Amino acid sequence: MTPGTAGAKARKVAWVTGAGKGIGREVAKRLSDDGWSVAVSARSEDDLRRLASDCRAETIHSFPLDVTDLSATVETVARISARLGPPDLVIFNAGTHLPLTADRFSVEDFRALVETNLMGTVNGLSQILPQMIARKSGHVAVVASLAGYRGLPTAAAYGATKAGLINMCEALNPELAQHGVRLTLINPGFVRTSLTDRNDFPMPDIISVEKAAAKIMRGLAANSFEVAFPWRFAFMMKLLRMLPDPMFFALTRRMVRP
Repeated sequence: MTPGTAGAKARKVAWVTGAGKGIGREVAKRLSDDGWSVAVSARSEDDLRRLASDCRAETIHSFPLDVTDLSATVETVARISARLGPPDLVIFNAGTHLPLTADRFSVEDFRALVETNLMGTVNGLSQILPQMIARKSGHVAVVASLAGYRGLPTAAAYGATKAGLINMCEALNPELAQHGVRLTLINPGFVRTSLTDRNDFPMPDIISVEKAAAKIMRGLAANSFEVAFPWRFAFMMKLLRMLPDPMFFALTRRMVRP
């Protein structure tokens, strides 16, 4: 069953991390509306309660989790599997952003982003992939970012984590395909959330969480490896990947504030 269809005999099980706010919350709601049994995780139990109150009670199941905690992740996956059954679809969406500049380079901030954005997904994959490989089925989606395509000013840490996710998914995809496990890489551009509300710079082609979630749902239902949006900004970022370094740095130097 793909997103948008409901099973006649039993609900399929999805697990969404970072479901308390933003993209994760909206995607979880849409999966609920489509008849999935949705396990939702976030650090804030209050956010998960508010999400559950906005959905059909029988479809949303809260499992509070700090994805940076491996032991807690192991326990959470075991609880989801025991209560709902092994997930058919897992969306690793948990992530955050902190600006990082050369003159305020912070080990603590860098580590925090690596632990949440990169290792948080790695922790989850370490528990989910063995299940799916063993049964030769399942669908994993990893939310990275168009910011992972090339290094952009103030995003040294954030972009590094997203580039790591992109590279990891590219490496895993052919191997998982041999085991019958599908992998989808989701690369959004700017989406209006509480995180982007903190930005004090122009955000080209910014879209709402509703539009982002709709694009993700369509992408999950399609048979493609990457879901990148909005298309115009994604196209621009893909062009930047191909620019020679002198041309690329000539552009990014203009983004650096004096």
